Amino acid sequence: MLRLYLDSSVIVKRYVSEPDSHTVDYIFDKGWAGEISIATSIWNIGEVLGVLDERRRRKWLSESEFTKALENFTSEVVRLLHLKTLEIFPVLSPMLIGTWPIILKEHVYEADALQIQTCINSSSNALLSADRKLINATIKVGLKAINIKDENKVKELISGK
Repeated sequence: MLRLYLDSSVIVKRYVSEPDSHTVDYIFDKGWAGEISIATSIWNIGEVLGVLDERRRRKWLSESEFTKALENFTSEVVRLLHLKTLEIFPVLSPMLIGTWPIILKEHVYEADALQIQTCINSSSNALLSADRKLINATIKVGLKAINIKDENKVKELISGK
């Protein structure tokens, strides 16, 4: 089964209306249907919470919008985990050590190197992100990476074309 690794920039689009949210909804719909599996890092759970909280703090989300996004996020994560459609990977010392060569070779921050390393450890078929620098670094290390803005490429990957 196709396994897609989602970084936090993609996950946030599921719970806050942004450009390309419809593409993320398509991915999650395929996950709910059991057609794909979704992988992410426990690190990303914290990043998503931080992004939602920051948007609330800046008043980009009202208190009720924040609460709704948070409830939708947490309940969907729990349900998808129970269905085994979503797998959340821990951040372990060997994974962090594995990021060091990526940091030095690709000149990325540890958080981005962790995304790449977790994608490798999760045996995902592709990493999806809205971060161009992360996508480029992922491709340079030999993995498939797609910008979530490229809806056609995402759909082609999922459909197997």
